[in-house]
Amino acid sequence: MVEQKEVREPIVIPFGSTTTNDATLAVGTTAVTVPGVNGEKVIVHQVTYTDGVETERSVLREEITVQPVTQVTAVGTKQPAPPPPPAPAPAPAPAPKSSGCHSSYSGVCVPIASDVDCAGGGGNGPAYVSGPVQVVGHDEYQLDRDGDGIACD
Repeated sequence: MVEQKEVREPIVIPFGSTTTNDATLAVGTTAVTVPGVNGEKVIVHQVTYTDGVETERSVLREEITVQPVTQVTAVGTKQPAPPPPPAPAPAPAPAPKSSGCHSSYSGVCVPIASDVDCAGGGGNGPAYVSGPVQVVGHDEYQLDRDGDGIACD
């Protein structure tokens, strides 16, 4: 006994993938914007059976029943923002109202003048100071000759 039948065989169609650049995503990041979906096709065969045993098979047609959807992955191209410029250095504190004393010396008022010498020394002034005087900044008048931080001692 010979019998012929149409047999439908479903086959999965794997989805493809592609990438696109995306300027809204940071460099080095990715995001799937369209998820991929497998498709399906059906192969229709003409199958011949002789005494219940398959003896011949041929393809009659192929039908795509579900189209695959390509997965799209966005690749970030947005460069990071440049770092902000460094904060400006704080403005120096305003100089105290002039007390008439030089800020590089402490303990005794060293006048602000074109030149200051230690009283009783060999300097020619025009201003003099009696020590000892602590040097707390630049020794503008070179009163600390031995460099120990104490002037006119």
